[in-house]
Amino acid sequence: MASFEVIGGKPLKGEIVPQGAKNEALQILCAVLATDEPVTISNIPDIRDVNKLIELLRDMGVKVGKLSSDTYRFQADAVHLDYLDTPEFIAQAGALRGSVMILGPMLGRFGRCQLPKPGGDKIGRRPMDTHFLGLEKLGGKLTLEGTDFYRIKADNGLTGTYMMLDEASVTGTANIVMAAVFAKGTTTIYNAACEPYLQQLCKMLVRMGARINGIGSNLLTIEGVERLGGTEHRMLPDMIEIGSFIGLAAMTGSEITIKDCQIPELGIIPDTFRKLGIQLEFRGDDIHIPAQEHYEIATYLDGSILTISDHTWPGFTPDLLSIVLVVATQAKGTVLIHQKMFESRLFFVDKLIDMGAQVILCDPHRATVIGLDQRTRLRGITMTSPDIRAGVALLIAALSADGRSVIENVEQIDRGYQNIDKRLTALGAQIRRL
Repeated sequence: MASFEVIGGKPLKGEIVPQGAKNEALQILCAVLATDEPVTISNIPDIRDVNKLIELLRDMGVKVGKLSSDTYRFQADAVHLDYLDTPEFIAQAGALRGSVMILGPMLGRFGRCQLPKPGGDKIGRRPMDTHFLGLEKLGGKLTLEGTDFYRIKADNGLTGTYMMLDEASVTGTANIVMAAVFAKGTTTIYNAACEPYLQQLCKMLVRMGARINGIGSNLLTIEGVERLGGTEHRMLPDMIEIGSFIGLAAMTGSEITIKDCQIPELGIIPDTFRKLGIQLEFRGDDIHIPAQEHYEIATYLDGSILTISDHTWPGFTPDLLSIVLVVATQAKGTVLIHQKMFESRLFFVDKLIDMGAQVILCDPHRATVIGLDQRTRLRGITMTSPDIRAGVALLIAALSADGRSVIENVEQIDRGYQNIDKRLTALGAQIRRL
């Protein structure tokens, strides 16, 4: 198990380029299963979860060619359906949360798929009901073997229908869309997720020949087609990395420029960090964060304490709440962090308290942060990364703290952030991989 040794308390300076979006990559890579023609994808992040999904696709029979460091060509013209019955497939797919999104394209194109219960971060309950309810409404027949193996078939093909999703699940919507593009007739999906990642998937499918209307809204209308063709696709920069770097700059009093951010796709992320008092300058498509000695949390108009909570898009993404919480520990003022979607995502605050932060964990979903206003710095400790996002939040805390910190289980961080230690070292951070 690898660790990071961090010597904190040093301001950083320079430019950094965000990686391709991890959450988009997991959808887009699964979509290559929807056609037998070549699909070229660029700006693919070199991270563990994405690399394992590419390995899974290769073992399923997809031809994979690496054209450059971030560009691959895929061709799924000889998918080995029998491989889905092997212990190797069960082990691979079961270790990777993103594998769930092979269900939609496989069911739509081949009429069947099977999958063990997928893994991923232990951040609370992550039910798959939305995926299967939607696929069943299209005509899929689900069989559950035991408690952790799913088989779904559509021997007579899929048929378009109207459905209102029980939740605006991003991966659930992606799965349903990738199946519905093959369904006979019209499919209407209400309460669909509309995150930029999902929009990117829909735009890619349209270039492949799908007929999808309402992209960017929560109401999608899909006219089924018989087959899809190949295409080229470039992924967005990772909005979670961009938000993480904004928080890093503020927490460490650093001057950092984040390059090529696709700012129009960031939604309310910049304004949310501005509510914490962080200064941001848009320079074309770059975000410049000047060095700040202090930043002050806003209040509501009546003077009451600010609440920052997660919500489905265009609300604030839950993946950045851990970053916001850490950054707030050194702000001036108080903020209530409300994590609505996952009941275990705030269970890293005990490490922050050990570092000297003033945080009250009200319940599994809410934490009140009383900012120290840089009067008292956090202190370095030894801690363990519980999940991808909390791991980077703790890394930011360690970089701002006095003394030496050790963060264990950094394989979690590697799953979502590409060479993060080397990239931050280039900005002047003191990080050593043990």
